[in-house]
Amino acid sequence: MLLYPLLLVTKKKKIVQYVVVLPRMQKILVIQTAFIGDAVLATGIVEKLHNYYPAAAIDYMVRKGNEGLLQDHPFIKEILVWNKKEKKLLHLWQLLKKIRTKKYDAVINVQRYAATGLLTAFSGAKYRIGYDKNPLSFLFTTKIPHRKSTAEQPVHETARCNDLIKELTGPVAFKPVLYPTAEAYNKVIALQQQPYITIAPASVWFTKQYPAQQWAAFIRQLPAGIKVFLLGAPSDTQLCNEIINESGRSDAAQNCCGQFSFLESAALMKNAVMNYVNDSAPMHFASAVNAPVAAIYCSTLPSFGYGPLSDNRHIIEAQEPLACRPCGGHGRKECPEGHFNCGYKITPHQLLAVLAANG
Repeated sequence: MLLYPLLLVTKKKKIVQYVVVLPRMQKILVIQTAFIGDAVLATGIVEKLHNYYPAAAIDYMVRKGNEGLLQDHPFIKEILVWNKKEKKLLHLWQLLKKIRTKKYDAVINVQRYAATGLLTAFSGAKYRIGYDKNPLSFLFTTKIPHRKSTAEQPVHETARCNDLIKELTGPVAFKPVLYPTAEAYNKVIALQQQPYITIAPASVWFTKQYPAQQWAAFIRQLPAGIKVFLLGAPSDTQLCNEIINESGRSDAAQNCCGQFSFLESAALMKNAVMNYVNDSAPMHFASAVNAPVAAIYCSTLPSFGYGPLSDNRHIIEAQEPLACRPCGGHGRKECPEGHFNCGYKITPHQLLAVLAANG
């Protein structure tokens, strides 16, 4: 954002004011090739850039597998996809050539790793923006400090993302938004004939995952008339079957693992009475369609900066302080102490209380 002085002359004095002149932008690239939740949160950048530069063509780069998230997005012209699992470096080189050919005015890198730093540094863009922790940030035109979020000074990831573009726009961060297609809404409409909740019980990390028997106890105690849809990837099917079987509520609970795309899951979550999630990607799906959400935090903390953003949002965690929590900045494959109290100390009653509060 550029400030130019404007001299105003009155009869008695001179007044200097400043007018904001936005740089000219025709083509912009946003890079976020991390996990699906990170890609969702960075869509707040797209929202804001479109607001300030409505005529600009905005492209978005994701890792292969995440492109369905942005299908038919109204503000994204092209989705660039990096295949990290097959011929990773060859595909990176091909992407660099494509980026240079497209002659972007600005490349905004939301990651702190050398590979995407390479794409940014040698993009040929006038504005090459990224975090100062990126190894190639010395070749960027703008290096932005990556702020750490703490309990004393919490910083949400959307605010960190906004740090990258506030010089091109303004200081206020925009929320992430997903746009489920009409086909996505039509896919789930048959499930929306009675009040329902969704549960996304899985996580890549064991210590982020609310215990299966606790989920089962929660479902068992749900009031009559509430339908339950369990969401997840095909690999989560067995977990969800175990939860339903242990709950004894196969009449009310339905395993939907692998049946819906990212956008279809978001469409189903949007009209739920409540969506119960771990500290994982489904929480960000709910935020991005402003769906009611109850986020369960086991080993991690909301103050890490990745909490829910929906207007109707709830944090559920162990009610008593635990000296071992958090056990790290990310999830773990097992509890270091062997007891997993941060999960088992969260009672099904806490989950039920959120539902009761929402009528």
